[in-house]
Amino acid sequence: MCRAVDLQRAVLAKNDAAAHVLRTELTARGTTVVNLLSSPGSGKTALLERELRLAGERGVSAAALTADLATENDARRLARSGAPVKQVLTDGLCHLEADMVARHLHDWLPESTRLLFVENVGNLVCPAGYDLGESLRVVLASVTEGEDKPLKYPTAFGLAQLVIVTKTDMAEAAEFDEPSFRAHVQQVNPGVEVVLSSVRDGRGVGTLLERALAVAEGNHVHTPAMAQAGA
Repeated sequence: MCRAVDLQRAVLAKNDAAAHVLRTELTARGTTVVNLLSSPGSGKTALLERELRLAGERGVSAAALTADLATENDARRLARSGAPVKQVLTDGLCHLEADMVARHLHDWLPESTRLLFVENVGNLVCPAGYDLGESLRVVLASVTEGEDKPLKYPTAFGLAQLVIVTKTDMAEAAEFDEPSFRAHVQQVNPGVEVVLSSVRDGRGVGTLLERALAVAEGNHVHTPAMAQAGA
């Protein structure tokens, strides 16, 4: 058991070192990375497609790296925005790692890219512990997933710098209890911003882009208590 724990710590330490190098290199060239985590079916790809389209309309150079276990469906959907998009097939691996991201960016990412959105594998367990060199970590959850999602996945929500609730046009039908969800988020991550969004009615669309640009411009970003404790 101790050997397994030591091995896991060594893997995460190696990843943290690779993430630090990647973040330093991308920051130096003016690219800010946003890491997006969620469960499957949260609406992450649909929201990202809209944000990429908005970025193009506003003249912001943005690109997306999207990960999936076996298909390229998400890359095809995101490419409709007109932004550069690359698919990462993990062949069953349930998360991305920093060196994987670095390999896929090599000789692909346009030099002028200001924002790089990394759409992680749909999973709130495995990806939570892996830094991908991001400057902004975002966790998304839809109203159909239940108000106690933050309590069930405390690491994912506890390390988030922004939380986005999706599909709010379905909130009434799903009997989504927004105050309870917010309370659960604050329980695991005090002070983190929670944004409500719906691609269908446009609520909150554009907020992700605005927050990413704020980070790129050097504005303050939320520091989760869990991250401070683990530093």
